[in-house]
Amino acid sequence: MDNVKMKMFCLSLLFMVLLFCDTDAAEVKQGMSLSSQKFEIQKHLNRLNKPAVKSIKSPDGDTIDCVHISHQPAFDHPLLKNHTVQMMPNYHPEGLFRDGKMSTAAKNKNDGSKSINQLWHLNGKCPEGTIPIRRTKKDDILRASNMKSYGKKTNFSTIPKPESGRPGGVGNQNGHQHAIAYVEGDKYYGAKATINVWEPKIQQPNEFSLSQIWLLAGSFDSDLNSIEAGWQVSPDLYGDNNARLFTYWTSDAYQATGCYNLLCSGFIQINNEIAMGATISPLSSYHGSQYDISILVWKDPKEGNWWMQFGNDYVLGYWPGFLFSYLTDSASMIEWGGEVVNSESDGLHTTTQMGSGHFPGEGFGKSSYFRNIQVVDESNNLRAPQDLGTYTEDNNCYDVQLGKNNDWGNYFYYGGPGRNANCP
Repeated sequence: MDNVKMKMFCLSLLFMVLLFCDTDAAEVKQGMSLSSQKFEIQKHLNRLNKPAVKSIKSPDGDTIDCVHISHQPAFDHPLLKNHTVQMMPNYHPEGLFRDGKMSTAAKNKNDGSKSINQLWHLNGKCPEGTIPIRRTKKDDILRASNMKSYGKKTNFSTIPKPESGRPGGVGNQNGHQHAIAYVEGDKYYGAKATINVWEPKIQQPNEFSLSQIWLLAGSFDSDLNSIEAGWQVSPDLYGDNNARLFTYWTSDAYQATGCYNLLCSGFIQINNEIAMGATISPLSSYHGSQYDISILVWKDPKEGNWWMQFGNDYVLGYWPGFLFSYLTDSASMIEWGGEVVNSESDGLHTTTQMGSGHFPGEGFGKSSYFRNIQVVDESNNLRAPQDLGTYTEDNNCYDVQLGKNNDWGNYFYYGGPGRNANCP
């Protein structure tokens, strides 16, 4: 072999070795990256899923872990390390309505509001001294845009900002649309409502539909404080289309603080019967039985904590007052109603439904409702709200209509189908 051929052969051999080494290095690097990701996900799961005294398999595929009350995620917060759990509020608001009241129309039809439970109750209950926590799975975290965003609202402009006296007509608020009733201007120390529960259809997995109460203070910019509670359908968060009980809080307009349910430190749960984020059952049906939940959030004037109650019997727990800035005093606005994400896929309005998916004009048994709407005043009394306003970005897509009678007090029907002939 002459020198030229020898050199060519050596160069070819060297090139092949380098190519092999580069490919091998890339594969090693990719393998290390995947291994690192798996490690970080497992570490995050270990932080969220506390050791269980007992675990209950729910018919919907959830696992409910019964965690000792002192081991819940709230106590990961540095300011709660030596916190003594307040096992009951010092004060409970007194007011007009008890759950179970239904309209005369509902009584006559014998299909009014009925008792409602969570699906996991069919397979067991958590012992005293523990709280039920929906177990987070690896797939839950992988659905999030990134691990740090799991359990958090990723779009800051998710709270409807009504202009007094000029509801509606301001377009799509950064991909979110609403149909709400609201009050503002006074100091509010809590809010209550009874909401019927549906399973609205969701067009895209990254969209959701919810119905909730908002307690708000601060500006609608970077310092907004919010406590939120209601029911939601969110495929991204839960991996299915079930209607689930949820809560949320933030003290900085969703930028760094707060989360859904118990997915970060904050809310302290004391109740062993209701699980945040668990499936609600049964559900309301069109022209059929109507099932609703009652939610009350109020401030304990002695300790300054914000408490949440589900129905008449379940005091769930509290948000410590120190989590907030403006809400350490009171709320300046209360909102009740529905919200959807409108991602405008292919330039068309989403078909994601709000509430029942039907407009408020269809009324009882067809449209979704909030009834017995009340606020908590500075004397810790529940009372009817004054000067209720309504707001929706586009009432051709989702709408809201107020009403008032002796059985339901202040109420409203709300919701809609999203895209239709008048909402392209």
